[in-house]
Amino acid sequence: MIYPSSIEQKINFVKIQALLKELCNSPLGQSYVDKLAFSSNYDLVNKLLDQTKEFTQIITSGENFPSSNFTDLTPYLEKAKLEGAYLDEEEFHQVKLSLFTLKGCIGFFQKFPDKYPVLADLLGLLLDLDLKLLKEIDNVIDEKGKLKNNASRELQLIRNQIIYEEGRLRKIMERIFKEARAKGLTPDDSAITIRGGRLVIPVLAENKRKLRGFIHDESSTGQTVFMEPEEALDINNEIRDLEYMERREVIRILTALTNELRPSIPALRKATNYLGLMDFIRAKAKFAIKVNASRPELLRTRQLKFIKARHPILELALQSQGKSIVPLDIELAGNQRLLVISGPNAGGKSVSLKTVALLQYMLQCGLMVPVDENSKSSLFNNFFIDIGDEQNLENDLSTYSSHLMSMKHFTNFSDKKTILFIDEFGTGTEPQFGGAIAESILLSLNQAGAFGVITTHYGNLKQIADKHPGMINGAMRYDVKKLEPMYQLEIGKPGSSFALEIATKIGIRKEIIQVAKEKIGDKRVQYDRLLTQLENEKNDYAKLLKEVTAKEKLLKVRLQEYNELKETLENTKKRYLQEAKQEAKHLLDQANRRIESTIREIKEQKAEKESTKKVRQELEDFKKTVKPTKTITKSEKVQVIGGAISVDDWVRIKDNGTVGQVMSLSAKEAEVSIGDLKSTVKLNRLERISKTEVKKEKKAIAAGKGGSRLSIMDFSPSLDLRGKRSEEVIQLIESFIDKGFMHGIQDLRIVHGKGNGVLRDITRNLLRQMKNVEQIQDEHADRGGAGVTLVKLK
Repeated sequence: MIYPSSIEQKINFVKIQALLKELCNSPLGQSYVDKLAFSSNYDLVNKLLDQTKEFTQIITSGENFPSSNFTDLTPYLEKAKLEGAYLDEEEFHQVKLSLFTLKGCIGFFQKFPDKYPVLADLLGLLLDLDLKLLKEIDNVIDEKGKLKNNASRELQLIRNQIIYEEGRLRKIMERIFKEARAKGLTPDDSAITIRGGRLVIPVLAENKRKLRGFIHDESSTGQTVFMEPEEALDINNEIRDLEYMERREVIRILTALTNELRPSIPALRKATNYLGLMDFIRAKAKFAIKVNASRPELLRTRQLKFIKARHPILELALQSQGKSIVPLDIELAGNQRLLVISGPNAGGKSVSLKTVALLQYMLQCGLMVPVDENSKSSLFNNFFIDIGDEQNLENDLSTYSSHLMSMKHFTNFSDKKTILFIDEFGTGTEPQFGGAIAESILLSLNQAGAFGVITTHYGNLKQIADKHPGMINGAMRYDVKKLEPMYQLEIGKPGSSFALEIATKIGIRKEIIQVAKEKIGDKRVQYDRLLTQLENEKNDYAKLLKEVTAKEKLLKVRLQEYNELKETLENTKKRYLQEAKQEAKHLLDQANRRIESTIREIKEQKAEKESTKKVRQELEDFKKTVKPTKTITKSEKVQVIGGAISVDDWVRIKDNGTVGQVMSLSAKEAEVSIGDLKSTVKLNRLERISKTEVKKEKKAIAAGKGGSRLSIMDFSPSLDLRGKRSEEVIQLIESFIDKGFMHGIQDLRIVHGKGNGVLRDITRNLLRQMKNVEQIQDEHADRGGAGVTLVKLK
C-alpha cells in the first residue's frame, strides 16, 4: 500500500521516469517506463535488479549488443492479420530489421548464457519465433527496403526487359541527338534529359519543326523545347507497359510473403514485447551508470542500511553547476527503526528524508540506486509519506488538518512491514498542542513497529526518541561560526536550531542573549529554541491562508468558466462530427450505388465498346458532382460553348485551364497554339470556349492579371537540390510538388546526388508523407541512379 496517491510527484520519482525515457531508444521502451510500479515481491524485485545489473555489465564491457531497430511491429501485424491485405516493401523492411535485431539478441545470449543468466532467461518470450521468416523476407527485400530483382523469375524477366528496352531507347535517342546536333538543331552544351517520365531531346524552338516528334515541355525562356522523337514513342510505351506489369508482380510477391508471415503474428507480438523490454532494461542500466548506482543487497529481515546515499536528481543538478553533493549514511534496524532528525532550518533535514524515501521507492521499483555497493535493505509492504503543504481546498482542510488526515492513515495501517516519512512533524498549529499530538502519534507508530524517517523542531519529540527503544535521534550538523549548514547527518544525538548562536553571530548584544538564556533556563537551552520561529511560521501560515482563500474564490470562477467552455466545445465538436459523418455516408452510398450500377451495366452489355464508353462517361460525370468544392479561379469563369472543335477555334485545356487556338486537326488530336508555343493535345482534353471571353482573357494577361495562365510553361519538372542546406530542402520540395500537382504534371524528377545520403533521406522521407505523391523510385542507373528520385503524382 502506498499513501498518498501523489507519492511519485512528492518524491520526484516522475523526474526519474523522465530521465529513463530520454535514455530509451524507442517508444517501446518508453511504454515500459510508464509501467514502473512499486512492489514488495522479493523475487520480482531481485530479478529486476539482476536484469539491470547484468545489462550494466554488458555496457561497461563494450560487448556488441544490438542497439537499433527496436521497432513497434504492432501496426504492421494488425494490417497483416487481415486476409487479402499485404505489407508494402518499407513495412517488410522494418519487420526484417526487427527480426535481425532479435536474431542478434538471441545469438548474444546464446553465446553468453552463463555470464548473463537472468537476461538469457527472457529468451523464453521468443520460443515461438521462427527465424526462417527472416530468411524468407531477406530473399525478397534488399538492405535498402526494395524488392530484389530475383524475388521471382517473372519479376526478373520483367526488369531485365525494362533494362533492355531502356538501353535500346538510349541508343536510339543518342543517335537522333547526335544527328540533331550535327544539323545544329540543339542548343550548345545540351544533353538528353527527361520530361514527364520520358527521354526527350532539347531542341532550339526555331528548329522544332525540323525534327519529327512530340513536344513535352519548354525551357523557362521559351528558347528551347523538349521533344520526344517519333522513333522513341513505341519504346517508351512499351517501357510504361512493362512498369505496370512490374507493379502487379510486386503486389503478388508481397501478398504471398504476407501470407507466409500471418501464422507468425502471435510470436511476433511477443517478440515486440521483448524488444521493448530489452530497450527498457538498457535504459535502466544506462541510468545506473549515469548516476553511479549500485545494487544493494535485499534482505528478508527488517533492515535499511544506505551507505554514501545520494539524491540522483540533486546530484545531477549540482554537477551541472560544478558542485558536489554530500553523501548520506543512514541505518534503520532493531531498536533504531524510527529516526527523528532535527537541526536548523535549511540544514538538510528534508533533503535527507527525501533522499531515503526516493531511493527506497526506486529500489522497490526494480531500479539500481546511487549508494555504496555494501548497502542493504529489506522490502516494505506499505510506503507512507507526508511532505509539504497538503492543504486541501476541495475538502476545506487547513494544512494542519490535512497532516492529521495523513497521520490518521499512518496510525491505522502501519505495521512492522511499513516504512514512513514525515517532514516537519507536528507543525501547523499551536506548538504546545501540536507537540503533544505529534508525541502521541510518534509513540503509536513506534508501538506498531514501523520503520521511517521523521524531521522535526519539537524538543519533546527529541526527548521521546532519546528515551524509547525503537527510536533514535539524528542531527544535521551546522557550522555556527560560519553560519553555514554542513549537510551531514549525525545519528545518535538530537540537533539544535542554534537560535541563540545565530543571534549572537548576527550581533545581538550579549546582555540581551544572556537575559534570554536565563528566561529559557539551561535545560531548555540545550534543546531547540523554536518559540520565535514557530510564531513567525504561524504568521506566515495565516498570510498564506488569506492568499489561498482569495485564490480559491478566483479558482472557482475560472473553473466554472472552463467547464462551461469545455461543454460548449464538446457539444459543437459532436455536432460537426455527426454532420460530417452523415454527409460522408451519403456520398459514399451514392458512389457505391453508382459504381455497382456501372459494373452491372458493363457486365450485362458484355463490355461492348460504345456501351462501355457511355457508362464510363456517366461515372466520370458523377465523380465531378461529388468532388469537394474549391475556389473558382479566373480560368474557370471562362464561358464554355461546347460543340465540335474546328481549326481556328479557341479552346481550353481541361487539366490546367490553359487557353490556346487550334492550328490543325487529326482524328484524335489537335495542334494548339499557346502563345509562342505549339503543342499536340488529345481532343478529349480540350473544350471549345467563347472568342469574347478570350479577348477578356488577353486583356487580363496584358494588364498583368492573367499571368497565372502561363505559369505552367515556366515550371520545370526537374528540381536540383545539390548544394542546398537541409533547412532549405523541405520548403523547396513542398513548393515543387504543389506546383507540379497544380499544373497536372504527374512525373517529376528531384536531383539530390548520392553523397552520404542525407539529402536523399530527407527528400524521400518528406515525399512519403505528402498525400499528392503516389510513388517514388530511383532513376535509371545510367541517368543518376540513387542520386535522383523520380516522383509520380496522383
